[in-house]
Amino acid sequence: MTHSMKAATAPAASAETILEVQDLGVDFWVEGQFYPAAIGMNYQLHRGEVLAIVGESGSGKSTSSMALLGLLPENARVSGSMKLRGREMQGMPDAELRALRGNEISVIFQEPMTALNPVYTVGFQIMEALRSHDRELVPAKAKERAIELLRMVEMPNPEQSFHKYPHQLSGGQRQRAMIAQSISCDPMLLIADEPTTALDVTVQAEILDLMRNLRTRLDSAIILITHDMGVVADLADRIMVMKNGVVVESGSVDEIFHAPQHEYTKSLLASVPHLGLGVLEPVEAGVTVEGVASVAAIREHATDKVQPSESGQAPILSFENVAIEYPKRGRIPAFRAADGIDLQVYPGEIMGLVGESGSGKTTLGRAAIGLLPIAEGKLTAVGTDISNASLKDLTAIRRRTGIVFQDPASSLNPRMPIGQSIGEPLLLAGEASGKELDRRVESLLSQVELPTSYRNRFPHELSGGQKQRVGIARALALAPELLVADEPTSALDVSVQARFLDLLQELQQQLKFACLFISHDLAVVDILAHRIAVMHHGKLVEVGTRDQILRGAKDPYTQRLIAAVPVPDPDQQRARREARAALIGGGTEHVPTVDAAQPATPSEPGIDQRRHGGSSAMGR
Repeated sequence: MTHSMKAATAPAASAETILEVQDLGVDFWVEGQFYPAAIGMNYQLHRGEVLAIVGESGSGKSTSSMALLGLLPENARVSGSMKLRGREMQGMPDAELRALRGNEISVIFQEPMTALNPVYTVGFQIMEALRSHDRELVPAKAKERAIELLRMVEMPNPEQSFHKYPHQLSGGQRQRAMIAQSISCDPMLLIADEPTTALDVTVQAEILDLMRNLRTRLDSAIILITHDMGVVADLADRIMVMKNGVVVESGSVDEIFHAPQHEYTKSLLASVPHLGLGVLEPVEAGVTVEGVASVAAIREHATDKVQPSESGQAPILSFENVAIEYPKRGRIPAFRAADGIDLQVYPGEIMGLVGESGSGKTTLGRAAIGLLPIAEGKLTAVGTDISNASLKDLTAIRRRTGIVFQDPASSLNPRMPIGQSIGEPLLLAGEASGKELDRRVESLLSQVELPTSYRNRFPHELSGGQKQRVGIARALALAPELLVADEPTSALDVSVQARFLDLLQELQQQLKFACLFISHDLAVVDILAHRIAVMHHGKLVEVGTRDQILRGAKDPYTQRLIAAVPVPDPDQQRARREARAALIGGGTEHVPTVDAAQPATPSEPGIDQRRHGGSSAMGR
């Protein structure tokens, strides 16, 4: 185990070197001085190799990789050497860099809502990428290839989705469109910046298969930037652990998972929640890990207390036979996003809402606080019937509700410092002003573990996880009775996620608010939720307590959803993937019962079966 990345695995050592980075440094000029974001990074990447860069948000993972393509803001300073197949990219003219981007090196960006152009359809944007690097490709052929790519990444109704704008897609669907665009030119190096952040577990499994097949088919090298250790265990050959811009440890995936040397690596692995166990990885004797005890305590609190739904109180949020429709727009016909919804959330309860992207989870969350009208049924929020509410009624309930949006970058005003964004709800509601407002903003920043000095920074100066924490602070500003959390931990690394879950439960115990917790991370839901509702194609297929759903699921879809969750252990995940491939090849419909000690495997056919005639090239 070394601090440079030159100790490659045996197969990679004999392969062609695609990328060689020496003494890479990145600094940002902020408020009159340079702040380092990456310091003295050294690594090599070979053909067919997957290098995972892991660490907390703000550790320099994305910044160091974006420096390769010159995609940093003007206040950035890059030093060192970056060679692509022996060709120096540091100081390369813009015209040459543009020819490389998308063709030889491609990026799956962390936030598809901001990476995709809002005024063009996703189909046009994929066609544009194809035709930019192949001038002889006619529009008809480009469209055919774009639809094929959308089908490869499991986009629902690819012919129809081709004509949709980014805002008309769910978070997971936008991520799939982003991935389709990034692999369109079959790049030799793919930088995947949190490629599965917004994806549900079943689609995540297919995307990981797709990336693995891209590597196998083209011998492409992949830099995987992620905080999801299950994804790392599934895909990576080597791991580089970063903290505060410095590589603290590096080695093969087996070395890092089974014999970590650095204390920070041990704490990072110990903070990973396991589905089915409801607890964290066991911590080695003598290792003190901040945040671990608190997550274990969260599970204990949720288990020991009386279920809020059994307390006899009236629900804070109630759906009674609710249907929600989106009207016809342009070429997109009207469709019913949710139908026959019966669901109640009680004071002090965390209701986990899970399901695939596009199943209607976010639609329910937005309707709950009056952001979307309902077509049928009765919807009650914080004691007010908002089925046919006026604007005045909605204004009143929004002071008593809060929402954490899925895309933090697109929900924050880019022209406002984050302190102003957090304080805006307090100011508009007349809760605080002047020095009292400043004090409340600093208190909220501290609660979500951001330095108070960050209050004067703009959103583009923060990492993805830091922006998500700003969104959480703003949602909690007015101490809401009902909090809708739409993927609140999706952009958070596991250690910060552990502290946030502790914070959420602590605040809930103080304020007794109800929470509709929308997530695709079933391990987080397992730790936090009192009850879980499962959505599929706009309908609730199963509702029950956490143990009833995750350890005794009755519906086949729920079983498939649970079985697709990756396990943060490379040996278990490898066996799980092979079993899954065998199930797909055999065409069986049986889904085994999920057991905490022996992970189950999903049985639904995936893109590999359709693309490769039933056999998938999944070998590492």
